[in-house]
Amino acid sequence: MDLKTRKRLSILVLVVLMPAYVVVAVSLMNWLDGRFGRQPIWVEVVIYLLLGILWALPFKRVFRGVGKGE
Repeated sequence: MDLKTRKRLSILVLVVLMPAYVVVAVSLMNWLDGRFGRQPIWVEVVIYLLLGILWALPFKRVFRGVGKGE
């Protein structure tokens, strides 16, 4: 994949897919709160950290080298 395509895909991911993922992650946490009750704050922090790392794994190849020149 050339640099121009990766730059365009990275913008798409950050502008469209990232906000959608945030909505899904927060909805998941609200669903878990409704289903199991409020978790301790440290459990919520761990879950949010895992979800924050999880979104980037499929897009690692897209973001690699985007900040560099051609």
